[in-house]
Amino acid sequence: MKGNRMNRVTANHDSRFELVGESPALQAVVRSARLVAATDATVLILGESGTGKELLARLVHQSSRRAQGPWITLNCAALPEDLVESELFGYRRGAFTGAQADTPGRVQQAHGGTLFLDEVAELPPAAQAKLLRFLEYGECQALGAGQVERVDVRILAATHQDLRTKVAGGTFREDLFYRLHVVPLELPPLRERDGDLSLLAKRFCKELAGRHGVDPPSLSEDLLRRLATHDWPGNVRELRNLIERCVVLLHGHHIEAQDLPDDWLQAAVPRQDDTPWRLPEGGMNLETLEGQLIRQALDQAQGNRSLAARLLGLSRDTFLYRMKKHTIA
Repeated sequence: MKGNRMNRVTANHDSRFELVGESPALQAVVRSARLVAATDATVLILGESGTGKELLARLVHQSSRRAQGPWITLNCAALPEDLVESELFGYRRGAFTGAQADTPGRVQQAHGGTLFLDEVAELPPAAQAKLLRFLEYGECQALGAGQVERVDVRILAATHQDLRTKVAGGTFREDLFYRLHVVPLELPPLRERDGDLSLLAKRFCKELAGRHGVDPPSLSEDLLRRLATHDWPGNVRELRNLIERCVVLLHGHHIEAQDLPDDWLQAAVPRQDDTPWRLPEGGMNLETLEGQLIRQALDQAQGNRSLAARLLGLSRDTFLYRMKKHTIA
């Protein structure tokens, strides 16, 4: 639509499955996701809890040649360790007590489509080994089966944990890490998505009021400014939950900052101001300063862009976007 730069992806026409935002930090990730969607490359989606990793995975799937194929998900942290392998690769009748019939796993169910492995860092060692073999050869073996089978599935994985730390600690296979880390996409936290908070809050008001069958409240500028002072450790999920609470309790009202729930106000995490310097009285050119900081970070990181991004507290995609903005090679 004219004048609307929002990227949205919808699954089954359900607005819960839309990735919405105009911030450069989010747009950079979305552009990368659409590019990699045209391939069958394995994608590892990184980001804090609540940033929308599954939504980004859906965007990749729906923008790919597999869009008409199955979309299958598995939360690796939600299953007991002894059930992960059978959930992933299925089992044959009699493979264990209670196995009454041949049952396909999520991998077989996703044939011709995409399998999304959420919280992949939680996979137990045995399942990691079998997943690695599948990624390398396209082969899997159900529990109790006498032979392997080939399946055509694209793997998308996600985690909020630092897999390099898990590898160093011996709880995640290094070879599997590199096999998953073909194309990493890192979602920015809400606090780094300039301008998106107000957009999302207003959108959630309308959407959730419709879902609950009530009149949407209106949000004052004072309230939006108050929300902007919060650090949002729970990211978009936390914002959505707060807005839903306001919609349910204050539907049809004009909501001011003082109307926010007392317990939320008391628990709100203020944005950290750990700047080691103060703005000069005469002011300064922010664009020039940003360019200088990017160059200094690159120098300190000896040209390593991922390290330079971490030095500035940015995601790699956001850092690359700002490098391009300042024409830094």
